[in-house]
Amino acid sequence: MSTKTPEQIRYNMQQVKNKDSKIEVMLRKELWSRGIRYRKNVRRVFGNPDITFIGLKIAVFCDSEFWHGYDWENRKHDFKSHQEFWIPKIERNIQRDIEVNEHLKSEGWTVLRFWGKQIKKDVKGCADEIESAVKKARGETGKTGDGSLS
Repeated sequence: MSTKTPEQIRYNMQQVKNKDSKIEVMLRKELWSRGIRYRKNVRRVFGNPDITFIGLKIAVFCDSEFWHGYDWENRKHDFKSHQEFWIPKIERNIQRDIEVNEHLKSEGWTVLRFWGKQIKKDVKGCADEIESAVKKARGETGKTGDGSLS
């Protein structure tokens, strides 16, 4: 049984960001500095990607390790309390990620997913991967003369 009041639990859950998280902002800033323009949190695209290139059909997700089950088979028994709640919750999140990937791919989208620790460790590498996908979708071989993507 929880020792927190419903108001405390509600407050704690409200503090969990589902958009504009640190990892998402880091990646977006890197893309913006490269002249790569995007849409953020587009609700009309299935799965509500964090970063979207609508015309190119590229969806980018920034997944936190906790909510999306990084290394799940080894970490799912780390929960010391409320396992009956957290294990099914995170396993459902993992399943939903798979469903979103499959749905978008079936509609011709390119789906890129990055773990939070991957973004923190190598934001430039993640941005390189996105930039490469954007160039491929545009049929480009390189940058324009001014350093931005046309």
